[in-house]
Amino acid sequence: MPTVPLPDNPSIEQLRKQAKDLRDLARAGVPGALDLVAAHHPDGAHAVSLTGAQLVVARHYGFASWARLKQHLEVLDHYTRAPDEVGDTTDPTDEFLTLACLRYGDDEPSRWQRAARVLADHPEITASSIHAAAAACDVDAAARLLAVDPGAARRDGGPYGWEPLLYLAYARHDPAVTEAAVLGTARLLLAHGADPNAGYLWHGLPSPFTALTGALGSGEGDRPEHPHAFALAELLLDAGADANDPQALYNRQFGTDDRHLVLLLEHGLGRGDGGPWRERLGHTIDAPEEMLRGQLWWALVHDMRDRVELLVEHGVDFRAPYAAPGGRPAPLRTSDGRTPAEVAALAGCPELARWLVARGAAPPRADGVDGLVAAILAGDREAVERLRPSVADARRERPALVVWAAARRNLAAIELLVELGFDVNARGRTDIPMEQAWETALHEAAGRGDVEMARLLLRLGADPDVHDARFDATPLGWAEHFGQPEMVELLAPLTG
Repeated sequence: MPTVPLPDNPSIEQLRKQAKDLRDLARAGVPGALDLVAAHHPDGAHAVSLTGAQLVVARHYGFASWARLKQHLEVLDHYTRAPDEVGDTTDPTDEFLTLACLRYGDDEPSRWQRAARVLADHPEITASSIHAAAAACDVDAAARLLAVDPGAARRDGGPYGWEPLLYLAYARHDPAVTEAAVLGTARLLLAHGADPNAGYLWHGLPSPFTALTGALGSGEGDRPEHPHAFALAELLLDAGADANDPQALYNRQFGTDDRHLVLLLEHGLGRGDGGPWRERLGHTIDAPEEMLRGQLWWALVHDMRDRVELLVEHGVDFRAPYAAPGGRPAPLRTSDGRTPAEVAALAGCPELARWLVARGAAPPRADGVDGLVAAILAGDREAVERLRPSVADARRERPALVVWAAARRNLAAIELLVELGFDVNARGRTDIPMEQAWETALHEAAGRGDVEMARLLLRLGADPDVHDARFDATPLGWAEHFGQPEMVELLAPLTG
């Protein structure tokens, strides 16, 4: 049965109201409500009771029963934290901990430098706080505190309500901290019962930010890895941290460095049951094999050939079509029913598609809309001419294809697409090949400072006055924000 993900920050009150509304609408005979009941209730479409409506709501979100859904919300409530919403404080210990750690909000070096100054001005804070001792990697202070109170090793505390091991793993205030201090403090915490799988749910999102996530760092924006990222990560993995860490994989997928995958694969990534976090969160996070297939998808659409080869060598299925996990928002749902080779071809990575076919994958489709899109992005004009009857359908199904061609910096494809009638001013996404109206191709060129591509787009009719849908800015605004002076010089006279 089709399911959908839970809304952000779900509450039992919110879901009870949904169930009551569904009951009332079904009793009134509203077709949409009856269709929902028919899809999820064993008795089919009927005027459900409140209990029946609650069952439908639970199953709509992928849970077997209302009780299972309530249990899930209790787990979310227990582990949810919002570190980016923690305000300023005058307490030196809390001020140090607030500033020292990644919190996925206003992270920047100036915060961590301020934390270092607080610690320098108040060195005594590590003597009285296990959380501060952990963040500062003060082995001696941590040893004294744990000798008195061993249970403090896994006690939530500090401004973020974290266990001490999390403050250690997310701290970025001291780039010169020694490996001996980091590993010594971590070993001490683990020896006193710290959980190697310690973590929290950022604003209740079902992807745990674990100690391993913190050690490996990266992600969107300036989130550097820990100064001793891989030594700390290996220590955590050897102590029992589960290698199937969805947030760590997400954060590291943007770069080309595959060392994290090598390490995680050596320690069980893609195998097992997903560890304690999947036991807690159930179907709302991917199973281990799904995580690896998701990593393969990302590598395919971004032409990461070394990563694709690494994953294939480790047994990731590169033949079966993708089927998006039910109920979870996943970019690879746009690839439902398509094989990895087809995903590569449709992303404009024909060499990767051929590489997969050479290793036993079925060749991608060479007809219809998919065949046309692959031919355009591959620059195969002969195939494009043969597939011209599919152009109208392709414009309807992939209206923002020019944006993806710009993201791939495929200038020949941009020209060909405009020639075929695709809108040069269409809005789309540049991070993944997905039809979502974000920004234009000219925004992409402006942000990256690609004057050659911008001139091409302007010649083809790109409008410099179009605003993007997320930040309400023109391409000139993007050029100014990303510090692209040549692009500013080009666009300023053209922007109204």
